[in-house]
Order: sequence, then C-alpha cells, then structure tokens
Amino acid sequence: MYPRKKSVKQSVYLETTIISYLTARPAQDPIVLGRQILTKEWWQKRKDAFMIVLSDLVLQEIQAGDSEAARRRLKLASGIPSLPISNESVTLAELLVNKGPIPTEYPEDALHVALCAVHDIDFLLTWNCSHLANAVLRYDLESVVSNAGFNCPVICTPEELMEPEI
Repeated sequence: MYPRKKSVKQSVYLETTIISYLTARPAQDPIVLGRQILTKEWWQKRKDAFMIVLSDLVLQEIQAGDSEAARRRLKLASGIPSLPISNESVTLAELLVNKGPIPTEYPEDALHVALCAVHDIDFLLTWNCSHLANAVLRYDLESVVSNAGFNCPVICTPEELMEPEI
C-alpha cells in the first residue's frame, strides 16, 4: 500500500445508504431505526470533522424510488462535492467483481469502492453490510484494490466512525 496523503481533514465518501438513512422517515424495524439514529448522531456530531464527498453514482441512486423521498435525498446531497465516474474507476470496479468478492449482480457496490480508491478517499461510510462493510470480505476487497495500485478506503458504518470515548 502507498502512504496516504496528509491533509487537514480526512475524507469520507457517503454511500447511498447513508443519505437514505438520514432522510427517511423513522423505520418500524428496530434494527433499521437504530441505524437511522446512529447515522443522524454521526451527521450531527462528526461530519464537520471530515471532508465529505459523494459521487455521481450516489446522485443517480438517490433519485430512484418515491419522488418525495428522492427530493429529500437530493436536498441533503446538494452542495456536497461529487466524484466523477472515470474509466479508471470503472476498470477497478470490474476487477472487484471479476477477481474480488463483489457479486456480479451488484456492480454498483464495486464502483463505490473503486471511486474511493481512485480518488484516494480515506473512508467509505455505508450501511451495506452485505457487500461493503463486511469483515469476511475485507481482505479480498483490500487485496484487489492494492494489487491494482490503489489504497483501499476504510469501509465502515457511522457507528465505527464516531469519536472514540476515552
């Protein structure tokens, strides 16, 4: 792995689930509700400690579904810098699907990781624990990204990116 760039603030990429949890009505499912609460707590207490980015892919994804919910998501995302989808990120995403642990049915998940790697983003924040924030898959994801010559972002949930209590 290459040494990370030194900056005043570390960078955090907001994957689509984060914006959805921030703008959704309170869920009936207690696990989802807990995640919504943790996400809002991170947003209120910690977001200013980081340089926040998203991507053109996230902007595409948050426009889907219910028009009122999409409007809330787009409003929250407005003003957040967006990473463009480059040929380099598409190529790395293809590697993550073809040689890595991301199933072929979920190429967007691979593209989220690839965008972060290509743009040297420190953290990928997500509630997608099936294909992204998953300890079983972490080594394979990091290996593919590293072998392609990039740093893999730390893929984590808002709970993992809270300020440590000492």
